[in-house]
Amino acid sequence: MDGEDEQPTAPRAPGNRAVVLGVLAATVAVLLVQAVSGTSARLVLLLVFLPALLAGLGTVAQTVAASVWVTAVVVAHSVLFPPGDLPARLGTLLGVVAAEAAVIGLCARRVRRERQLSRMRQVAVALQRQLLRPLPVTTPDVRLDGLYRPLEQDAMVGGDLYDVAETPHGTRVLVGDVQGKGLLAIGTGFAVLSAFREAAFREPRLTAVADALEAAVERHNAYAEQSGEQERFVTATVLCVRAPDSNDGGTDDGGRATEVRAVNCGHLSPYLLRPDGRVEPVPLDAGLPLGLAALAATGEPRPERRFTLPGDGVLVLLTDGITEAQDASGAFYPVERGLADLAAVPADALPEALDRRARRWSGGSSRDDVTVLALRPAPEPPAPPEPPAR
Repeated sequence: MDGEDEQPTAPRAPGNRAVVLGVLAATVAVLLVQAVSGTSARLVLLLVFLPALLAGLGTVAQTVAASVWVTAVVVAHSVLFPPGDLPARLGTLLGVVAAEAAVIGLCARRVRRERQLSRMRQVAVALQRQLLRPLPVTTPDVRLDGLYRPLEQDAMVGGDLYDVAETPHGTRVLVGDVQGKGLLAIGTGFAVLSAFREAAFREPRLTAVADALEAAVERHNAYAEQSGEQERFVTATVLCVRAPDSNDGGTDDGGRATEVRAVNCGHLSPYLLRPDGRVEPVPLDAGLPLGLAALAATGEPRPERRFTLPGDGVLVLLTDGITEAQDASGAFYPVERGLADLAAVPADALPEALDRRARRWSGGSSRDDVTVLALRPAPEPPAPPEPPAR
């Protein structure tokens, strides 16, 4: 997902030429039908609906122009083919003018509303760029591809969060999910991301990074309690990936096996997609979500788990927007089987392919934000050229 490319846009108004041609064609058609009908019915009044259609699609200027044209046509028709008495003629004219004035007012209100929504979308896009880093990201240790799709497309930002930091301690990756939705959930997510961007560089131990995130959520909850807002917790997984030295050699699959360290804070365990197509859930030690550490009686730091990512393997990190996709019978999407079916899909296309399958499973409906990250070892840099022999 690239936050700079996926910006919602308001529907465009039809061009002036198309509006002019459409209004003229409709006017000619109505007048011809009126002429050949041979009845006393004033079919010309049907033209009043033309500005009403433009009020929902076009600009205020187009609606005003169409209203003036329709009023002129009705007045001209009344002069050439007057009704029985003057009061009827005046009543028709006043009715047309009142209808067109109401239509113009509705169009102006609609355009004003669209401009407000456009400004809100621009703010959401700017907020998204500050919260979520555009993907893909490549560091000396990893290549990270991914997809982020909020539940509400117009909101642009939901409760899911992720980040990548290239630090002296290795590349550190965060993926998480804030309890709840809305602006308050976004505020909690921003607190977590801000703490991660500081602690990822400052703390040499991964468990200390998790402790910093815990402290950030606790501080945010304390502020929320003082403000009368709801306290929230955050499920998250923090990883640290460091590529081996080039002199360590490669692996049998042609890549560089990479050590991964992970601390789980109540989040979904990642899946390891091996080069031979096998899919294995990575058994991380369960930990309490961020913001709930005070419930632990021991007070010990969260445990750290180490495992190896094969050179051509892919580590898939996700949120419950995928795992909780349900079909018509209520069955949840089988992530492990879905990943096995997508074993031949390139890593950069894997997140979108998995999201499409989950949406197809649920009939196109979503119950939560969706985040899918595909992490793989960075390609080994080419060896420097040997100096020429003297």
